[in-house]
Amino acid sequence: MEFEVWGLSGSLHTQHDHQMARAQRRLWYWIGAFDRACNRFRPDSEISLLNAHRGGTFEVSETLEMALLGALRAGAATDGLCDPTVLPALMALGYDRDYDELARRPLVGTPHPPKPLGLSAIELDRDEHTVTLATGCQIDLGASAKALVVDFVANEVGTDGGVVVEIGGDVAVRGRNGDQPWAIAVSDRLDVNGREPRVSVDQGGIATSSTTTRTWRYGNRTVNHIIDPRTGSYAQGVYATATVNADSCLSANAFSTAALLWGEDAGYHIAQAGWSARLVRHDGTVDYVGGWPHDEAVA
Repeated sequence: MEFEVWGLSGSLHTQHDHQMARAQRRLWYWIGAFDRACNRFRPDSEISLLNAHRGGTFEVSETLEMALLGALRAGAATDGLCDPTVLPALMALGYDRDYDELARRPLVGTPHPPKPLGLSAIELDRDEHTVTLATGCQIDLGASAKALVVDFVANEVGTDGGVVVEIGGDVAVRGRNGDQPWAIAVSDRLDVNGREPRVSVDQGGIATSSTTTRTWRYGNRTVNHIIDPRTGSYAQGVYATATVNADSCLSANAFSTAALLWGEDAGYHIAQAGWSARLVRHDGTVDYVGGWPHDEAVA
């Protein structure tokens, strides 16, 4: 099954035909739940209301609480480089509208993005189901929320057989496709053409982050959506694309994002966490980390 959501392509595959109907129901359930909770481009979403809230505690739904917890865990695992408090920096760079509109309208001026406040600016009370943001803190959960959607669907559907769920290059895999692992395409671009290299996976998650896929012009600069929380500016590291294989899509997404900011140290951090990766430099050179298969088959 192929579908589109949030301006991204997605796919859903199950080992058995009888799994598909339930898989589709759970997919659209979680997409709807996370859209209502975490879509910052919806003025009525919970995250929009939270970001507009001024002071005090804010009661959150179970979905937004799970999304916040996932984002905080991703941040902690990457030493704060996968940071949900980057929204003011993204806004300063012009990412205050849908990406399709942003890409069509070059911005004029010189961006001066503020440095994100960091994980300590978010106080999540899991007993009271409330969150308190520090003054000036605004959050964006887009990346981690998307990864959680595919993880949640795969966890639920994977109890009845193998399943692969993918949205915008974020992939969750649970179980095998019969007696074979699933063949997952790895692309450096959003516009796949069917000739991408493929890797065999039967458990966990794969995620790709890139500084070349979501870019736009701001003055005389080409900027991207990967924000370095140490500076507030966009990623300008040695790697253009990072694809990570981890125990979940949430972990893979966090480490693929952080890899673009770690630079030459990315391989060390990814290997220390026990994951594997395919890191592509701006000149097209590919570095492999951990147990990533080197003999990728081309479809």
